[in-house]
Amino acid sequence: MKLSEDAVLFRGLGRSYGDSSLPPPSEPRAGNTVLANRVLAFHESTGLLRAEAGLSLAELIRMLRPRGFFPPVVPGTQFVTLGGMVAADVHGKNHHVDGSIGAHVTGLRLRVADGRVLECGPDREGDLFRATIGGMGLTGHILEVEVRLRRPPTPWILAENERVPDIDAFIEGLKSAAGSWPFTMGWIDCLHGGKSLGRGVLMRGRWATPEEAPASLPSPRPRPALPFVLPTFVLNSWTVSTFNAAYYHAPRARRAVVHPEPFFHPLDAIGHWNRLYGPRGFTQYQCVLPESAGPGAARRFLETLTRRGGASMLCVIKDCGDEGIGLLSFPRRGISIACDIPIRDHTQALVDALNERVIAEGGRIYLAKDAFTRPEHFRAMEPRLLAFQRVRRAWDPEGRIRSAQSVRLFGDRP
Repeated sequence: MKLSEDAVLFRGLGRSYGDSSLPPPSEPRAGNTVLANRVLAFHESTGLLRAEAGLSLAELIRMLRPRGFFPPVVPGTQFVTLGGMVAADVHGKNHHVDGSIGAHVTGLRLRVADGRVLECGPDREGDLFRATIGGMGLTGHILEVEVRLRRPPTPWILAENERVPDIDAFIEGLKSAAGSWPFTMGWIDCLHGGKSLGRGVLMRGRWATPEEAPASLPSPRPRPALPFVLPTFVLNSWTVSTFNAAYYHAPRARRAVVHPEPFFHPLDAIGHWNRLYGPRGFTQYQCVLPESAGPGAARRFLETLTRRGGASMLCVIKDCGDEGIGLLSFPRRGISIACDIPIRDHTQALVDALNERVIAEGGRIYLAKDAFTRPEHFRAMEPRLLAFQRVRRAWDPEGRIRSAQSVRLFGDRP
């Protein structure tokens, strides 16, 4: 039997932060999609594209840019496949306007657990389709993706930057910008406490008009790489605090037309940037705090993070819109906070404390980033899990398709 047919899990570029793209311990092999990367159909009149699941976002953008198209939703990195984008139901800076990628997917081709290959979509095997959007690859092997693209006026971005004094002003700034700016996000200094807790830089953007933008296409940006893994002691509360202060006070243009790559994909600016975190690496924690929790929820979360010693150089806040169609899709109306956390002896206790705070606020975590959440915490924050599991078991009664993450969180057999 071929590996692709025998594998209990498919993966793309394998850049998930946690264990969602790792197979379970008893099944050390995973099917890889990166050679299945062809564009199968593209209709310029409608923007409808159909491609194999292993096509990377970077390659898709490279092909689309000269034709005047762009994906409707992109995450913070280009190094993700179409199949991975669907499995995680990725969101971007425009979630408050355009939702997650699942809102723009019109069809999927899947290999389900019994070996059948079938088509699903909003009006065809709808339960399976909704469980696959954001289902972390656990409903079947995604083979092809059909998605509707956008045609922006230019490939350049008009961006604004604004220093914000604290987290409460940040929430107000995000909500104020949402009505007139399709792309919003912010960087937070999560170590500066007191009245200035959550100070940072608010970023707003929209596609530049032909009158504002350069006539040329944006050229690929250089991507220097970190050549070695830094020692563990380099990254500590003092060095992170110093970096955060320098970044907060750094001079920057308030309003400018900018290249789309650093705007949409800041994580791609430096290759192997994960080496900054030393030989033990890092985990990223991302949660959404619902609007119903009130404006103080973000401050309470940051207070828990700083009190527990969560030193982070990268803490990003975004405004989220309505919940997506996926049964386990992450965003919901409220505020999303994501932070990189170096792995240390106390990391599990830190994640436990953050999860308890998120549960108290009525929020949830992003499975694509998770590596430490306990199953009881996930069940407490995810009332949709039972519905997802019902659909999953209807198509896979023996629980054949699984991952290291589903073993840890859902109780799948190892």
